[in-house]
Amino acid sequence: MSAYEPTAPLIKHRNAGQDLIKWLAMSTMVIDHLRLVWPEMGDLFIVGRLAFPLFCVAIAANVARTTPGELLTAANGRYLILMVLFAIISEMPYRYISTSGLFNVLVTLTLGLLVTWGIHHRTWLAGAMAITAGVFAYLLDDTLMYGLYGVLVPAAVLISIRRPGILWLLPALLCVLINTRSSIVAKALDLDPPSILALGTAFTAPFLGLWLLRQSLHFNVQPVRQWGYWFYPGHLVALQALRLCL
Repeated sequence: MSAYEPTAPLIKHRNAGQDLIKWLAMSTMVIDHLRLVWPEMGDLFIVGRLAFPLFCVAIAANVARTTPGELLTAANGRYLILMVLFAIISEMPYRYISTSGLFNVLVTLTLGLLVTWGIHHRTWLAGAMAITAGVFAYLLDDTLMYGLYGVLVPAAVLISIRRPGILWLLPALLCVLINTRSSIVAKALDLDPPSILALGTAFTAPFLGLWLLRQSLHFNVQPVRQWGYWFYPGHLVALQALRLCL
């Protein structure tokens, strides 16, 4: 992989659509995780299939707003440090509330960020980081939430931003594949309606995110800034406290 002449960012300015995507991702994540407190609300996992793909779209949009080739910036360094830091912070509350045995989702998203940087910046360093992240994702596939396919979703979204059209199918198909490790696919093949709806939701989630990125929204959306990093471990702690009170 060789360096190349930097060009303009794929997305020039932050817009309301990007923040709306983040709000939708956080909201649907909380709705999904309510099942951890009230297991009888199991069908909420259908709505929850929106969360991870929309977080991936948000990461791809953040990367697309940077100039290709300019990896070593203060903003990128801060971005990676915060992702790693909150992946570590989130692990303990996640282990308390979940019995899956998997790493929390920020680990998957951090590896996905590194792969996406490799696709976007195309420098030797970016390529080395992407390959290293891909190797880790392959080796840790069984313990990563959404596995290797999940790590590839942000990069697939970035490719879809760069070349809109038929390539929008790439992240959509990956978002179906990330569910193959659960019983959702087997149940869908048995024509179980909730499972079919869940896979359909997962498939359409990247389309929703990519569509929102291309919209000029005529209303204000509260920006999701660095406080958003605290939201993930914070909501896990809140849900665990709620579960203990019931």
